[in-house]
Amino acid sequence: MLADHSAINLIAVPGIPAIRTGDDLARTLGDALEAAALSPRRGDVLVVTHKIVSKAEGRYVSLADVTPSPRARELAAATGKDPALVEVILSESREVLRFRPGLIITEHRLGMVLANAGVDQSNVPHEDGGPRVLLLPRDPDASSAALRAALEERFRRTLAVVISDSVGRAWRNGVVGLAIGAAGLPSLLDLRGQRDLEGRPLKVTQVGLADQIASAAQLLMGEADEGRPAVLVRGLAWQGPSMPAAALVRERAADLFR
Repeated sequence: MLADHSAINLIAVPGIPAIRTGDDLARTLGDALEAAALSPRRGDVLVVTHKIVSKAEGRYVSLADVTPSPRARELAAATGKDPALVEVILSESREVLRFRPGLIITEHRLGMVLANAGVDQSNVPHEDGGPRVLLLPRDPDASSAALRAALEERFRRTLAVVISDSVGRAWRNGVVGLAIGAAGLPSLLDLRGQRDLEGRPLKVTQVGLADQIASAAQLLMGEADEGRPAVLVRGLAWQGPSMPAAALVRERAADLFR
């Protein structure tokens, strides 16, 4: 459960350069934290956008190298998208759930339901060979754990790491932050059995703690040219075992909307 706290600080980490394939992201983040006198304290959470993780991991695909399948060409005709881009979306998906002009909703290979399987074109530098797209990290929870281990070794402090993405939601306009990877905190807090103010036991309440943290950080990260890909969250406290972001994905058998 969440421990009592009355204030939480969100601090955008300045001075993070453009990330390129093969960069040591933990070192880059550590250097930026030190330069800003933000050396982590015990219990801090560092939220980083999936984009800088994916860039460091080289998760680029050049559309010129993609051969669209018949299914990709069919969906491209229905949505108005580039057939090569649609093929990349399909390669990252378990299933196409819905589509309309300009949009494809899929179940990502990691289980999350996302627009265009999380395949991103914004703030992605192109090469001489043509446009590129960026995929989500191959294993965001493992990437979170690796970043956490490296930063804890450097600073000798216990902290948590959340990798975030911005996503839309069914029935609601606008995007919010979503945790696609996490390490060092209980991504899902189970409050069932605890009492409310009237003494009644909670029967169904579970809290997506990692998602809440990711969405709070998104207030500073922004969505366009802000250039703030990492946010330090300070002042949170919780009780409970660490749990990866994968625990936030609802099992298909319990999903009433598919």
